[in-house]
Amino acid sequence: MYELLFWNYLEGVYLNHQEVYEAIDEQETIEGLEELPVAVIINRIASVFSNWERVDENSWKNKDGVGAFQVKTTSQTVEIDCYGTSGKTMDKLVDIMEEFKCPLYDPQIPARYDEMYEEE
Repeated sequence: MYELLFWNYLEGVYLNHQEVYEAIDEQETIEGLEELPVAVIINRIASVFSNWERVDENSWKNKDGVGAFQVKTTSQTVEIDCYGTSGKTMDKLVDIMEEFKCPLYDPQIPARYDEMYEEE
């Protein structure tokens, strides 16, 4: 499994990304994060992946190959668990979330790809 996480900070707020990730993992409400239009985001994902089999409300499976993903949401965050999905599919998910101004946090690295991110 590969995790992709997304959230927006409130204007002027910038928190420790790893601590935000841990709070998300504990399903805590996090002061300093914006509320997200979760239903709109799910609908957008469903639209982009309309050629995939929708297993349930929040899960999709590639009908034409390998890969599946599940979307978990709170009012402030979107977590997408990818199972055997290609990098191209994950890029598409990241692009969708960028439409909502939600940069990717990749807990495997760990790094958040937003305007404050700088390559070392």
